[in-house]
Amino acid sequence: MVDPVDLYDTSYSSSNPGDTVHERVRLETYGEDLGQTSWMTADECKEFIGWLGVNDGDQMLDVASGAGKVALFIATTSGASVLGIDINENALATAQESARGAGREQQVRFQRADANVELPFPEASFDAIICIDSASHFCERRRLLADWRRVLKPKGRLLYTDPLVVSGQLTYEEIATRSSLIGSFVFTAINANERFIAEAGLKLLHHEDHTEAIVQVSRRWFDARERWREELVAVEGEATYEGLQRFLKVANLLPSEGRLTRHAFMAERPE
Repeated sequence: MVDPVDLYDTSYSSSNPGDTVHERVRLETYGEDLGQTSWMTADECKEFIGWLGVNDGDQMLDVASGAGKVALFIATTSGASVLGIDINENALATAQESARGAGREQQVRFQRADANVELPFPEASFDAIICIDSASHFCERRRLLADWRRVLKPKGRLLYTDPLVVSGQLTYEEIATRSSLIGSFVFTAINANERFIAEAGLKLLHHEDHTEAIVQVSRRWFDARERWREELVAVEGEATYEGLQRFLKVANLLPSEGRLTRHAFMAERPE
């Protein structure tokens, strides 16, 4: 068995004053630091905002919003009001602090919610939903999408990325290492997402292969961590540092060889 690695608490916590090494790593990895632990860059985020077509006055839900800077970026870029939900307490505390610091606590809000169960919102609450690289943490994809449909307004759009679409053969060891971060991971077969979207009563509007993002980001992330090894070990400990490096090697290898792919899906709730 592969020991679980603590990526999320380590990255989300704002409780270590003077700890800027993860900010440096993210800047070298993504080019623009949005506090992300996903495979998404700021440029890709702008592309996704364009897909969704959100504007001033729209209400948007960010599922698994993490440290909150992506929600802030979306709000600043589009003018929409964004509600971020996450189950990680460190993530929520950091996100709320970021919103206050940016003076956008009225436009960008955060609350604790578990996306594995029915969302605590009434029907037709949101114009758009976004979920970046986190759908693979949630079981029962069909039920999840049906609940997202419920909280979307008619003609509202949702966009999510699935970074664990199986497109080749994987060994047990590769699956275990790729799943070594805290939380559950669900690997999905090619064409399964399209079927789940249709069965949830949604209309698929757009689908693109975004595997190359993992290839590029994982390589830069690994290299940046190598450059900052000493400082990272001081913050994370040796076991977490080495575990994340093993994870990033496999995260790069599988998409590079076309055996595990990442796909972006945009769907609409019909009238």
